Amino acid sequence: MTAALGDAGAEPLQVFLLVVVTAAYARRTRTLARRGRPVRPARQASFFAGVALLLAALVSPIHTLAEQRLFYVHMIQHLLIGDLAALAVVLGLTGPVLRPLLALPLVRHLRVLAHPLVALPVWAATFAVWHVPAVYGAALAHGPLHGIQHVLFFATGAMMWAAIVEPLPGPAWFGTGPKAAYVLAVRALGTAVASVFIWAGTAFYPWYAAREPAGIDALTDQRIGGLIMFVEGGLVTLVVFAWLFLRWMREAELRQTLVDRGHDPDAAARAARRGRSALARGSTAPPGRR
Repeated sequence: MTAALGDAGAEPLQVFLLVVVTAAYARRTRTLARRGRPVRPARQASFFAGVALLLAALVSPIHTLAEQRLFYVHMIQHLLIGDLAALAVVLGLTGPVLRPLLALPLVRHLRVLAHPLVALPVWAATFAVWHVPAVYGAALAHGPLHGIQHVLFFATGAMMWAAIVEPLPGPAWFGTGPKAAYVLAVRALGTAVASVFIWAGTAFYPWYAAREPAGIDALTDQRIGGLIMFVEGGLVTLVVFAWLFLRWMREAELRQTLVDRGHDPDAAARAARRGRSALARGSTAPPGRR
């Protein structure tokens, strides 16, 4: 394989699209602030952190080293795009931010992609297929296809995380327990792929073997990439589990508070889960002022 990554200039197009989306987000948050419905600074910071991670993956030395056929650096790039940046961007989204986009007929119908029973298999299929040697090699050889790979990694990663974070309301049955099982399923697949890379006795991608950059043979390079995938997945899983536990405790406390105030248990459970509903916001107000 003689073609280099990005020969067709796919990365400039990705960066252009990223700039457009970022500008639209900034404009929307300013509009909401003027209307008295500001997006919390922490959410905005998370979105822009996700943008920074994407830029690091696309235009920093990480991308340059990935072009030099270092598998483990390429793995870092893909984890930044499809996992960390996707999570950070989704954490920065809310229903009001997304409302103009959801008003578009085609986009409104695509909302189903964030349903956990859709997002998980789509993400899993995307993750698995792009690591098949023939498909992976084709992306390395053709810049436009590599750009599509990046877009799909980010889009399906965002779908997968949106099912957990729920910037838009998810199905009623998908509470903390199912979310924890969902995260375990995601990480089980990631761990399985990482383990194959770590314990395999042969290099799956021969174009890395042909280069052996920086004195690292292709098999060692592959094992380092698998180890990075394994460690990153484990750390992210711990953080998400901690977040789910704290959210569960907060929801349980708010639900009980609402029940003690005489609200219907089912309504209290829905309000506690959403956290932003009028019922939940009114839980601390005096009875005569709610």
